[in-house]
Amino acid sequence: MSGITIALSKGRIFEETLPLLAAAGIVPAEDPEKSRKLIIGTNRADVRVVIVRASDVPTYVQYGAADLGIAGKDVLLEHGGVGLYQPLDLNIAKCRMCVAAPAGFDYAAAVRRGARLRIATKYIAVAREHFAAKGVHVDLIKLYGSMELAPLAGLAEAIVDLVSSGSTLKANNLVEVEQIMSISSRLVVNQAALKVKRDLLQPVIAAIEGAIR
Repeated sequence: MSGITIALSKGRIFEETLPLLAAAGIVPAEDPEKSRKLIIGTNRADVRVVIVRASDVPTYVQYGAADLGIAGKDVLLEHGGVGLYQPLDLNIAKCRMCVAAPAGFDYAAAVRRGARLRIATKYIAVAREHFAAKGVHVDLIKLYGSMELAPLAGLAEAIVDLVSSGSTLKANNLVEVEQIMSISSRLVVNQAALKVKRDLLQPVIAAIEGAIR
């Protein structure tokens, strides 16, 4: 396709991306929450949006199935960012990556005495790097669903997960014991597309950058 394909995920990222796309003169024709379509047209004949899982956005852009995409820093760190140009931090979908443990568990003391901790997370790469840098011995358990259940069910002593308001942690009697990093969403661009479709992509990137400012 000679036009532009943008990979987006449903939910918060899609909602918070709409004003940025509008600044670039791009308005999706349908709301993916209401439509069953996975490829959505826009007000521009040469621009379309593909709706993919958040964790798949970097892969679609890396392999050129999409020219642009919007993905959280958490997803990009796990993906590794190979073949992706990341020109802009969009400052949207903000949250933080944290270590959380049950309210009664003395995490700091366990770390001090060199205990080997079982940590449940879907962010294996980020967690591995974090604990290695601190010299903490951990067994990482990969989960895809509700992390909060892992300590409650005795699967793990602590979790590494994204936190925005902290209400889910609170509801499950977990507390934040460490903040690993702040997370927000980034614009990612296929490096080959940036060369081949520069005239199409550059104005879009510039308009989004202007909208953030």
